[in-house]
Amino acid sequence: MRKYRRALTIAGSDSGGGAGVQADLKTFSALGCYGMSVITAITAQNTHEVTAVHAVPADVITAQLDAVLSDIGADAIKVGMLFSPEIAEAVGAGLRKWNAGPTVVDPVMVSKSGDRLLTEPAVDALKEHVFPIAEVITPNLPEASALLSRGVATRDDMEPAARDLLETGARAVLLKGGHLDGDSAADVLVVRGLDGKVMSRCFEFERIDTPNTHGTGCTLSSAIASFLARGESLEAAVEAARAYMQAAIAAGAQYELGHGLGPVHHFHALWQETVR
Repeated sequence: MRKYRRALTIAGSDSGGGAGVQADLKTFSALGCYGMSVITAITAQNTHEVTAVHAVPADVITAQLDAVLSDIGADAIKVGMLFSPEIAEAVGAGLRKWNAGPTVVDPVMVSKSGDRLLTEPAVDALKEHVFPIAEVITPNLPEASALLSRGVATRDDMEPAARDLLETGARAVLLKGGHLDGDSAADVLVVRGLDGKVMSRCFEFERIDTPNTHGTGCTLSSAIASFLARGESLEAAVEAARAYMQAAIAAGAQYELGHGLGPVHHFHALWQETVR
């Protein structure tokens, strides 16, 4: 019998469908994985704003983790919005208990519309309970600034900041440069090897002029998890995920959805093939 490549998202629900669990499941499916979910919070949001957040009780999150991982298992895991210290602690404990596949942690703090998705007390809990079991964490520049309690805003800031974030315990850090000024940007990957040496690599990309960037962080991290679930190395998974992300933004730029920040096109390859 054939087996699915299994990918689990642990994140909040986005009622607008562009980010969170919905974006993760679309990405998993687009990249050939069987997607599962553990819902950490329910948000009421659209392309303009987040109007409400309801956190799922920690014991229910634990029950979801136990249900999925005790039966189906996971070849890779993506962690997104955790919202509270209690949720971060429950997720960390559950992942340690089941010791499932490599974990990609996107430290979601603020939505594209500027609404807070992680309480301030939860930042320390995230670093303590979740980062040490991560294969890679994927902060953007504002998130890195908050995690390091210092400004991280320029290209020169990025590699030193990524190396400092390794001290939180994650095996690797992908520091995303989408907030950099200019027509081009870059993500910086730093990885600590088994010998303790740190390798770094820069992924350059052209900026696409579009407002449809809602859910890019969720999509990139779940794409990395998808390629890890398919057996790729971390560096290869990041490279492939970046290419998928760029194509999804380019395709999404051709569409209009809502009246604010629209989504990327997760199924661009499938739709192009269907049109043909």
